[in-house]
Amino acid sequence: MKRTQYLLKRLGWSVFTIAFVLVLNFFLFRVLPGDPARAGVHDPRLKQEAVEAIRVRFGLDKPVINCFESLNPVRFGSCDVNPLETQFFIYVRNLFKGDLGISYHTNRPVAEILAERLWNTILLIGLGQILSIFLGVALGIFAAWKARTAIDYGALLTSLLAWSLPTFWLGIILLFWGSAHGLPIAGKATPGTSSWPLMQQWGDVLRHMLMPTLTYTIVYLGEYTLIMRSSLLDVLAEDYILTAKAKGLNTFQILKDHALKNAMLPLVTVIAINLGFTVAGVLQIEAVFSWPGLGGAIYESVLRRDYPILQGAFLLIAVAVILANLIADLTYSYLDPRVQSE
Repeated sequence: MKRTQYLLKRLGWSVFTIAFVLVLNFFLFRVLPGDPARAGVHDPRLKQEAVEAIRVRFGLDKPVINCFESLNPVRFGSCDVNPLETQFFIYVRNLFKGDLGISYHTNRPVAEILAERLWNTILLIGLGQILSIFLGVALGIFAAWKARTAIDYGALLTSLLAWSLPTFWLGIILLFWGSAHGLPIAGKATPGTSSWPLMQQWGDVLRHMLMPTLTYTIVYLGEYTLIMRSSLLDVLAEDYILTAKAKGLNTFQILKDHALKNAMLPLVTVIAINLGFTVAGVLQIEAVFSWPGLGGAIYESVLRRDYPILQGAFLLIAVAVILANLIADLTYSYLDPRVQSE
């Protein structure tokens, strides 16, 4: 019963947070200076009639909500309308239909654009996250097991170096190294490969993924190693570990049955948060290697002032982070039942 109550409580807070983010995300892009109808068009010769047509096309002729007329009538329209026909309620209604709006630049549905970019980001960053978790945890355990030895000091120095490297700098270094060894350094696939057999197409994609995935793995590997090592050393200093040693258990049994479960608690939080932000993609990595992911879409939309894509991407990122934190809370309750009672 206690676990069910804890689950419902966390779900309730997550839903409330998503609702708050939804409202904040809507108003965030409508308090920016300038006319949204002109934001995606950089032609100064554009006539007022064309601007009005764009405003009607994207629903910008309707008021944001009925209380904004006194602030800026040009931006927010008249307040004398049905509340259900304001931009806010239309935005909420469309969200429940899966409609995130239309891109100012490409005139395509935002949901369609983000779906394409999101898959590319998950394909690239998901593999890097899995590799960095497994390698980081394994290296952290080994370093803690061999604490205060040359192996531990070597792992510690390597992890600190990897964690401190600027992502864009490491990406550029690997880009030059990959180009010197004949590896693809830009894009997702070689042009003209759509007619290749399926296995060759996937092989080509994997070759393009090698350098950006390696960059991501190195960056997060150091963080996971340091956290796992520090957490495991704290657990190995507890009294119950000393009791387990007194019972004659070997090191492997102590790590597997007594230490690792408790040592994983801090790492679970870090992994969950990183997984949430992974949905946003690593903007610097995608920019360096010209990878067509979600981070690249955000970067391009900022340059073009394509507010619908930015609004949809930020909402997607926020929901991903909230869900990742929910998963972390539920995992915590499984690893440590005391969390439920607290």
